[in-house]
Amino acid sequence: MSKHYESDITKLINQIKQQQPDTELRQREGRSRLWDKHVDPELHEGFKQANVPQPPYVYYPAQ
Repeated sequence: MSKHYESDITKLINQIKQQQPDTELRQREGRSRLWDKHVDPELHEGFKQANVPQPPYVYYPAQ
C-alpha cells in the first residue's frame, strides 16, 4: 500500500515551506502585528460610552 493521501494544496504548502523556511515565522510576526494586542479595559469602556447613536437612515438628517 502507498503512504497516506496528500492533497495538491498540502503538497503546495509543503513545497513553499521547503523553499522559504521562514514562512511560519513571518506568519507569526504578521499575526502579532495585527491581532495579538493588549486591550486596556478602561480605555475600551470609554470608547463604548463615547459612541454616538446613528440615525436609522444616515443620508437624511434627523429632524
